[in-house]
Amino acid sequence: MHRSFLRRRARLTLLAGSSAIILAACGDQPLDFDLRGLGGGFSTAEAATGPLAKRPKPDDRGIISYPNYQVAVARRGDTLDDVAARVGADASTLASYNGIEVDVALRKGEIIALPNRVAEPSPATGAAGTGPIQPLDITSIAEGAIARAPETPAVQTAALPPSQPAASAKAVPVMTGKEPIRHQVERGETAYTIARLYAVPVKDLAEWNGLGADFALREGQFLLIPVPQQAPPKRKPQPATAKKTAAATAKPVTTTLPGAGSPTPTPPSAAKPLPQDSTAKPLTQKEKAAPSKPVADVGKPTKAAKAGKLLTPVKGSIIRGYSKGRNEGINIKAAAGTAVKAADKGTVAAITKNAEGVPIVVVRHADNLLTVYANVTDVSVKKGDKVSRGQSIAKLRSGDDAYVHFEVRKGFDSVDPEPFING
Repeated sequence: MHRSFLRRRARLTLLAGSSAIILAACGDQPLDFDLRGLGGGFSTAEAATGPLAKRPKPDDRGIISYPNYQVAVARRGDTLDDVAARVGADASTLASYNGIEVDVALRKGEIIALPNRVAEPSPATGAAGTGPIQPLDITSIAEGAIARAPETPAVQTAALPPSQPAASAKAVPVMTGKEPIRHQVERGETAYTIARLYAVPVKDLAEWNGLGADFALREGQFLLIPVPQQAPPKRKPQPATAKKTAAATAKPVTTTLPGAGSPTPTPPSAAKPLPQDSTAKPLTQKEKAAPSKPVADVGKPTKAAKAGKLLTPVKGSIIRGYSKGRNEGINIKAAAGTAVKAADKGTVAAITKNAEGVPIVVVRHADNLLTVYANVTDVSVKKGDKVSRGQSIAKLRSGDDAYVHFEVRKGFDSVDPEPFING
């Protein structure tokens, strides 16, 4: 009985000591337990960890507009009265909606949610485009290309220009990008718990929402959750760097580890041909005239392999296959600067760009077939051009972006490109 009591007392002492050590180790950080993953509950542990995009630039009023909501970005020293006067909203409504007093000084870059939509951004308000930031949809681009393209080739005519052409209004571009999740802070939440909930770095969360150095939040505050970067920015090497790279590739330096042995020198016979053998007996006229016998019967040539209906845009390796609803085409990787070729003859139906400004080319072919070439650069054709099978229409980008995203569409629906290019 006495021994059992001593063992139990020792276990309690050990547990108390362990708890003290754990608490001491966490003394320099706030205690922030996340129990959502226990019992098979919701978890964001498998969320993507790719690079995050920068927050879109607001217009001169500070407005960032999305299809489902609008926000205002505060300036240094602003109050809700200043923001409301600048965007044309009611200050008391803004205060009630955001859980903050009207006369409280706001931080530079702080996000203020708008309960009602105001005038959309446009070039007149200092925005790069007009209207809300829209998600890029290749399907809608293809639909528009089909609607604008003629069903059958027709006789092309050109009208003479008028003597005094009228100035036409330049089309205003539409801003594209992914709409962030808008999270409203609840009691007890911190910047750390919210960042972990959406699997984003707390630093990026703070930069997107203009948080202070202490990452302090208030109940009812609205936060924009950073979105992944759609495409890495194109990297252009500086001239000096390019020269160094060329010099390094021209004369590679080979270093061997101790004990690995030295590289085998090139044999003389590989540099210049061997001298002729003077001891060889020359052939007689009869031996020269005699027909040589075949070593083996190789048979008759077989039928040539059937070419695919479509040509592969670039010769390379497929790094990502087709998956309906996830990847509407295939990604083909090759050397940077490789020419991207048209899969078949047709007409350039559309040329557009994604949110990062990377071109996308859509070509319309016979039988209501479309091919899409995304993630390219140096486009050498324009809308309405006739292209032939194998004609170069663009080039691959540099670095890790040296691949083309190739789609085949029948009407508006994407199909697996591999049966078309493999015959």
